[in-house]
Amino acid sequence: MRFVVQLHRARRVHYDFRLEMGGVLASWAVPKGPSLDPKVRRAAFHVEDHPMEYVAFEGVIPAGTYGGGDVIVWDAGTWVPYKDEDPVAAVAGGELHIELYGEKLRGKFVIVRTRGDEWLLMHKRDEHAVEGFDPAALPLSVLSGRSSDEVKADPEFLWRSDLPAARAAIRLRGRVEDPQARGEAQAREEAQAREEAQARGEAQAREDQKAREDQRAREDQRAREEALAQLDGFGESGTWRVFGRELRITNLGKELFPGRGREAPVTKRELLRYTLEIAPAVVPYLAGRALNLHRYPNGAGTKGFWQKALPGHAPEWLPRWTEPSSGSDYLVVDEPAALVWAVNFGGLEWHPWTSRTERPERPSYALVDLDPGDDTSWDDLLVLARLHRTAFEHLGVAARAKVSGRRGIQIWVPIAEGPGFDETRAWVERLSRSVGAVVPELVSWAWEKAERGGRARLDFTQNAVNRTLIAPYSPRPAAGAPVSAPIDWDELDDPGLRPDGFTIRTIGARLAARGDLFAGVLEHTQKLPPLR
Repeated sequence: MRFVVQLHRARRVHYDFRLEMGGVLASWAVPKGPSLDPKVRRAAFHVEDHPMEYVAFEGVIPAGTYGGGDVIVWDAGTWVPYKDEDPVAAVAGGELHIELYGEKLRGKFVIVRTRGDEWLLMHKRDEHAVEGFDPAALPLSVLSGRSSDEVKADPEFLWRSDLPAARAAIRLRGRVEDPQARGEAQAREEAQAREEAQARGEAQAREDQKAREDQRAREDQRAREEALAQLDGFGESGTWRVFGRELRITNLGKELFPGRGREAPVTKRELLRYTLEIAPAVVPYLAGRALNLHRYPNGAGTKGFWQKALPGHAPEWLPRWTEPSSGSDYLVVDEPAALVWAVNFGGLEWHPWTSRTERPERPSYALVDLDPGDDTSWDDLLVLARLHRTAFEHLGVAARAKVSGRRGIQIWVPIAEGPGFDETRAWVERLSRSVGAVVPELVSWAWEKAERGGRARLDFTQNAVNRTLIAPYSPRPAAGAPVSAPIDWDELDDPGLRPDGFTIRTIGARLAARGDLFAGVLEHTQKLPPLR
């Protein structure tokens, strides 16, 4: 089967990555281009299938039409699937493993859906891997040897999407005028006008939807700012209106976290402010899930306790779920005000279930907890985390890591609904035992901490119903109010990374600058591959 990668300079420059399957070219737009570097994960956006006639197209697409711009055949060759017997079904399932035999691209790749039409394209670690590979360093067409500028200045072909695919590539250089084409010109222009009108209508609908979403966002931001201003205006207590909900808050000057270094202690008022500000980022990880609270009513310097069932005095408006076996009501944070209530109730740590309330026996995450022992250094833990990173890259599994806010690192693997906790626990155990076998001097599998000899535990047992790991952006009960912060995999190589380096006073600026690095785990379409 054939593949082609076309360097396409349209409204935005990108590389069109196309694989022959099912009689068409399955296609992804890759903004930064494919890479042979196994450490690089390229964003790819699944677009409509293209006709096979497009596989060798090099030329220009008319301005004002879909994809208008110049196109060169950046790479071409053949490909085979090496794990999936049915590539079309594999794409539908969200994960395709391929081996390319091109002039620039060779070796094994995996392309994995993360959410909607968003995918990741990655090269495996094989004999064709090239660290630091830059597609921009190889700018010429493998078909003509010309650059994009040369093709734009003197194109040989023009692609007309209004014509049948067999006749869409119109020769421009050395072309003999076609009388039939002249006769069809009017019809083509009319068809093009209709298509352009339809495209304008669709674009307007998208703009209208975006305008409505922006308006809602502005309204939410105004409501948040009003609530924050009201909070700042209180003395030690008040009735706080948060997105239409009324909360009685007290002891706002109470110190909940000791200061770190020369910093002032963190008060209840500051924690409530942080909670409301971070709610848009954290609520998606809590919504639709029972929440276990680790409560510290008297502050992080005291002994905390677990609160799972809602107390009888909880307000009626709180979203909740009745756990079938106990009949107890659990808090479900489906709105920001519910999280604010939980913090006002003394819930300093937020632990969502890994399954949703509608199917509590079916997890939507597999969890890897790198739990350091007394003698585990931070460098030792980074070794274990990097080994897991390599394992996930090799398997083509999408996963996200975060520092725990204490001493550890935790990894969440989003999965499609299907396997039960026994299966996910067994999968994580097998993965972690393979990693642990590489550095046995760093790892203990003993259950009791006293029997581990100070070594780390790769804890797979959290993969069980009502067993949890701390939510992203949740505070931890320690000086300075550190938070469990999502990180990019590349940050495992940053000498400045620390497990408790982000606090409620610093994480907001990081989130604004880098976005939510954990967002990929919210797409639950991935199936866990078998481990040999």
